[in-house]
Amino acid sequence: MKTKELYDQYLITSMVAGFEPVEVASASGCTMRGADGKEYLDCFSGIAVTNAGHGHPKVLAAAEKQMRELVHCCAYVYYSPRTGELAKLMAEVTPGKLQKSFFGCSGAEAIEGAMRLAKQFTKRKEVVALTQSFHGRTAATLSITGNRGRKKGSGPYLSGVAFAPAPYCYRCPFKLSYPGCGTACAHHMEDVIKYQTAGDVAAFVAEGVMGEGGILPPPPDYFKIAVDIVRKDGGVFICDEVQSGWGRTGKMFAIEHYGVEPEILATAKGIADGWPISAFIARADVAAAFTPGDHLSTFGGNAVCCAAAIANIGVMRDEKLPENSAARGEQIMGRLGKFQQKNKLLGDVRGKGLMIGLELVKDKQTKEPAVDEAKKVRALCREKGVLVGLGGTLANVIRVQPPLVMTAAQADQAAETIEKAIAEVSK
Repeated sequence: MKTKELYDQYLITSMVAGFEPVEVASASGCTMRGADGKEYLDCFSGIAVTNAGHGHPKVLAAAEKQMRELVHCCAYVYYSPRTGELAKLMAEVTPGKLQKSFFGCSGAEAIEGAMRLAKQFTKRKEVVALTQSFHGRTAATLSITGNRGRKKGSGPYLSGVAFAPAPYCYRCPFKLSYPGCGTACAHHMEDVIKYQTAGDVAAFVAEGVMGEGGILPPPPDYFKIAVDIVRKDGGVFICDEVQSGWGRTGKMFAIEHYGVEPEILATAKGIADGWPISAFIARADVAAAFTPGDHLSTFGGNAVCCAAAIANIGVMRDEKLPENSAARGEQIMGRLGKFQQKNKLLGDVRGKGLMIGLELVKDKQTKEPAVDEAKKVRALCREKGVLVGLGGTLANVIRVQPPLVMTAAQADQAAETIEKAIAEVSK
């Protein structure tokens, strides 16, 4: 049977609006190859996962070596050397005084564990999250996800969750413009805590740069203001770096752009260049809040995944991938920013590093979302040999998130292809 037939007959796919008609046979670096032999410039990285490029030889070698020694022992029953080594590296590369890690398998698992730790540490029970946010697809992480489209048909959800307005400058909920707004969205945190909670806030959970919401980088002073309000009330800050971490935004972690050190940081996706592993890391005093029986993971800290992650972090440092991400992101956004000025469909170009969002609108005055047009642009890009993502709360944002090993020539190719696709749809 053909792969599509196997999917149709044996996989649950009814929750997917539509697959990209590409059967992936192999991939390397920034290139994906279809079963039909066609090559594509991958500008989505498996949803911001293969940050060091598909099949980086150093990551593969580390994983292969570890597989021959030990695959699994449960790192929370026995001492696993690679798990300890990765935890030490995590403390070295994460910002501030973050020191002790817990390893899991998915981003949602990391966020859930981080929330549980925050509640144990503060002895409080409520959580503040953001509208437009996305933190996972479990009951707990959907509870703090501010997107009705992701939550419909499920529940019941956790109580004790309040939502603050997203720092979505292009569609400011207060109808203001930065910097004249005085970062009203951040200051509104005070009202959220005062009027939407019972005064028992354990944590504020937010993405360093919002991903599924449409690639939304906050204003420069947003986190300093919002986090300060939460801390004065007695809560802590959990930074969700599941998508924005590991060099994606031009720094190892997106929160480093904002001068704020979280008490807990959650991460997954790009941590091991495709191997399934996640983590949350906390200050030592916060981590000590867990007591026996409070948390565990059977596969968390898997030796092979940890070996891949250790090698991946080495690649990040040695090949200066965060720096390359910053340079290539500036290159792409610079070119598309100029194109935006003369194109009626491209409403906003935003992002940091190689985490770029292109918001398409039918009219630049009304900002009516150009949903069908965005689908056509993605399809045209694919036909022209470039794979991009599509997302945003309004489903009108082209997502450009390639592997961080992208070259200047590949960045030009991506920008030129996207330009031509948008121009063609604009007609």
